[in-house]
Amino acid sequence: MSENQNTEWKRSWRDEYIKWICGFANATGGTLEIGKDDDGNIVGIDDARKLLEDIPNKIRDVLGILVDVNLHEEGGKTWLSIQVEAHPNPVSYKGQYHYRSGSTKQELKGNALNRFLLQKHGKRWDSVPLPHVTVDDLSPSAFEHFRKQAIQTKRLSESIIKEDENSLLEKLRLKENESLKRAAALLFHPDPEKFFTGAYVKIGYFRSDDDLRFQDEIHGNLFEQVVKTMDLLLSKYLEAQIRYQGLSRIEEYAYPEPALREALLNAVAHKDYGSGIPIQIKVYDNKIILWNSGQLPESWTVDNLLREHPSIPYNPDIAQAFFRAGLIESWGRGQNFE
Repeated sequence: MSENQNTEWKRSWRDEYIKWICGFANATGGTLEIGKDDDGNIVGIDDARKLLEDIPNKIRDVLGILVDVNLHEEGGKTWLSIQVEAHPNPVSYKGQYHYRSGSTKQELKGNALNRFLLQKHGKRWDSVPLPHVTVDDLSPSAFEHFRKQAIQTKRLSESIIKEDENSLLEKLRLKENESLKRAAALLFHPDPEKFFTGAYVKIGYFRSDDDLRFQDEIHGNLFEQVVKTMDLLLSKYLEAQIRYQGLSRIEEYAYPEPALREALLNAVAHKDYGSGIPIQIKVYDNKIILWNSGQLPESWTVDNLLREHPSIPYNPDIAQAFFRAGLIESWGRGQNFE
């Protein structure tokens, strides 16, 4: 056995370990065991019965939560296990928010803290209302593009597609009461960077990791970014091999266009737009790297993505609009390589 997401071992109790309790409560819960070494071997503690009473009271007073503290005895040695449940609301340690990730405890700060607090209150970053932005500030051409896509894919009824912009945003759940959500500005505002630093795509062509030959930036709403980025990749950055079939000229790229398009759409839809960092695409002679500042769902690995899995969008409102426009699917299908 080893320490993991839900297990931590300590030789003796220190009051600072209340931070670890806080981390378990803010994540998926777990067990802190006192009286074991780093390998999980029982070393025992002398004051177990006193701690059995003191620890629950200290945790209650500092964190405001109740935990189960159990006394164990094995081979003449006593040790304690502190069982911590995951809490639906944020748990604070003296104004600090700690979180269990893997076998480590991390103090959440900045954008990570904002994201954590939103999720604990049932919100995602892209669903937060954006003050002082109205439907009149949005781009008519972005709505026109969306309507054309939605008509082709038939993922919205024709009656909804023909409604005015305000009603369409309501049907897409891009409004909260009378305010537009952040997702609405990213999808339909002519200049999302006015509100969100780094809301653009950057492409560079590299001979090697430290030899950049040329680069471009793609700005505008997310629909424009997808279209313009694909156009640039295919017309400027990727070399097509030409062959003829009869009298027809056929151009084939090293990367299948559907796969490249899906990778780009995933990078745009699942980016953490609160990070202030643009999507970065690095093109080499023999590879292409797409990077964004998003993250996988808790406890997920790359293996989860490569097989069939539930769809858990990082930005659900953006993903829903992309789905209605026929740009992405709503199923986590994994990837097949041939």
